[in-house]
Amino acid sequence: MSRATRLAKLALLALLSAFLLTPQSFADLFRPFAPGDTPPIYTQTPLLTLTINQLLLVAAATVAASALAVGFAVAATRPAGRDILPFARALANLGQTFPPVAVLALAVPIFGFGSVPTLIALVLYGLLPVFETTLTGLSGLDPALMEAARGMGLTERQRLIQVELPLALPMILSGIRLTAVIGLATATIGSTVAASTLGEVIISGLLTGNTAYVLQGGLVVSALAILIDTAFHALERAATQRSGFGS
Repeated sequence: MSRATRLAKLALLALLSAFLLTPQSFADLFRPFAPGDTPPIYTQTPLLTLTINQLLLVAAATVAASALAVGFAVAATRPAGRDILPFARALANLGQTFPPVAVLALAVPIFGFGSVPTLIALVLYGLLPVFETTLTGLSGLDPALMEAARGMGLTERQRLIQVELPLALPMILSGIRLTAVIGLATATIGSTVAASTLGEVIISGLLTGNTAYVLQGGLVVSALAILIDTAFHALERAATQRSGFGS
């Protein structure tokens, strides 16, 4: 990452932090987008609270989806688990092809309104990127390295933990990055079923015709997505260098 890009990302982080901590100081910036005498800054729920709630929800969904997807990919790449691959891939694909809104509609009658239906939708939606990248990472390892690990007397479990997963980690992290960024954007729909997310701000803006609210919710989510993507890229570079394939 160039110095200019790094400074731009730091400036974005500082600007986002300032807005979330003192949103009223940005009132004049959003006032032209607020109709009539409507307050230009959303105040029904603190923006910082909504942001933290959304990040926690996305983090929980990303961890759960990653654990399931990596587990399926590991099982599918074992000699005894080849039959698992079609089922695992079908499940991961179903999560992407089944609309999150439909998952919410099915989950609400069972779990009620709140964060749980949104969490389920995000987990299902986040399986495919992690599964496919983990599968690619584990399947593409150099056979000579695997043979060398066997020659050292490592058991299958030891090879997985000490050799395969560390070497595949950059690919795994790239899938987790996609899942986290996709989940961050998708989580906003959780507010339609009373989950506490930044979607609350966007929906309020749409219902009241207040473009300022829509901009606030959308801009915060966009800034968070850029920062999360940047952080995961840094982790991927570090993992690549540690595995011995980085520059």
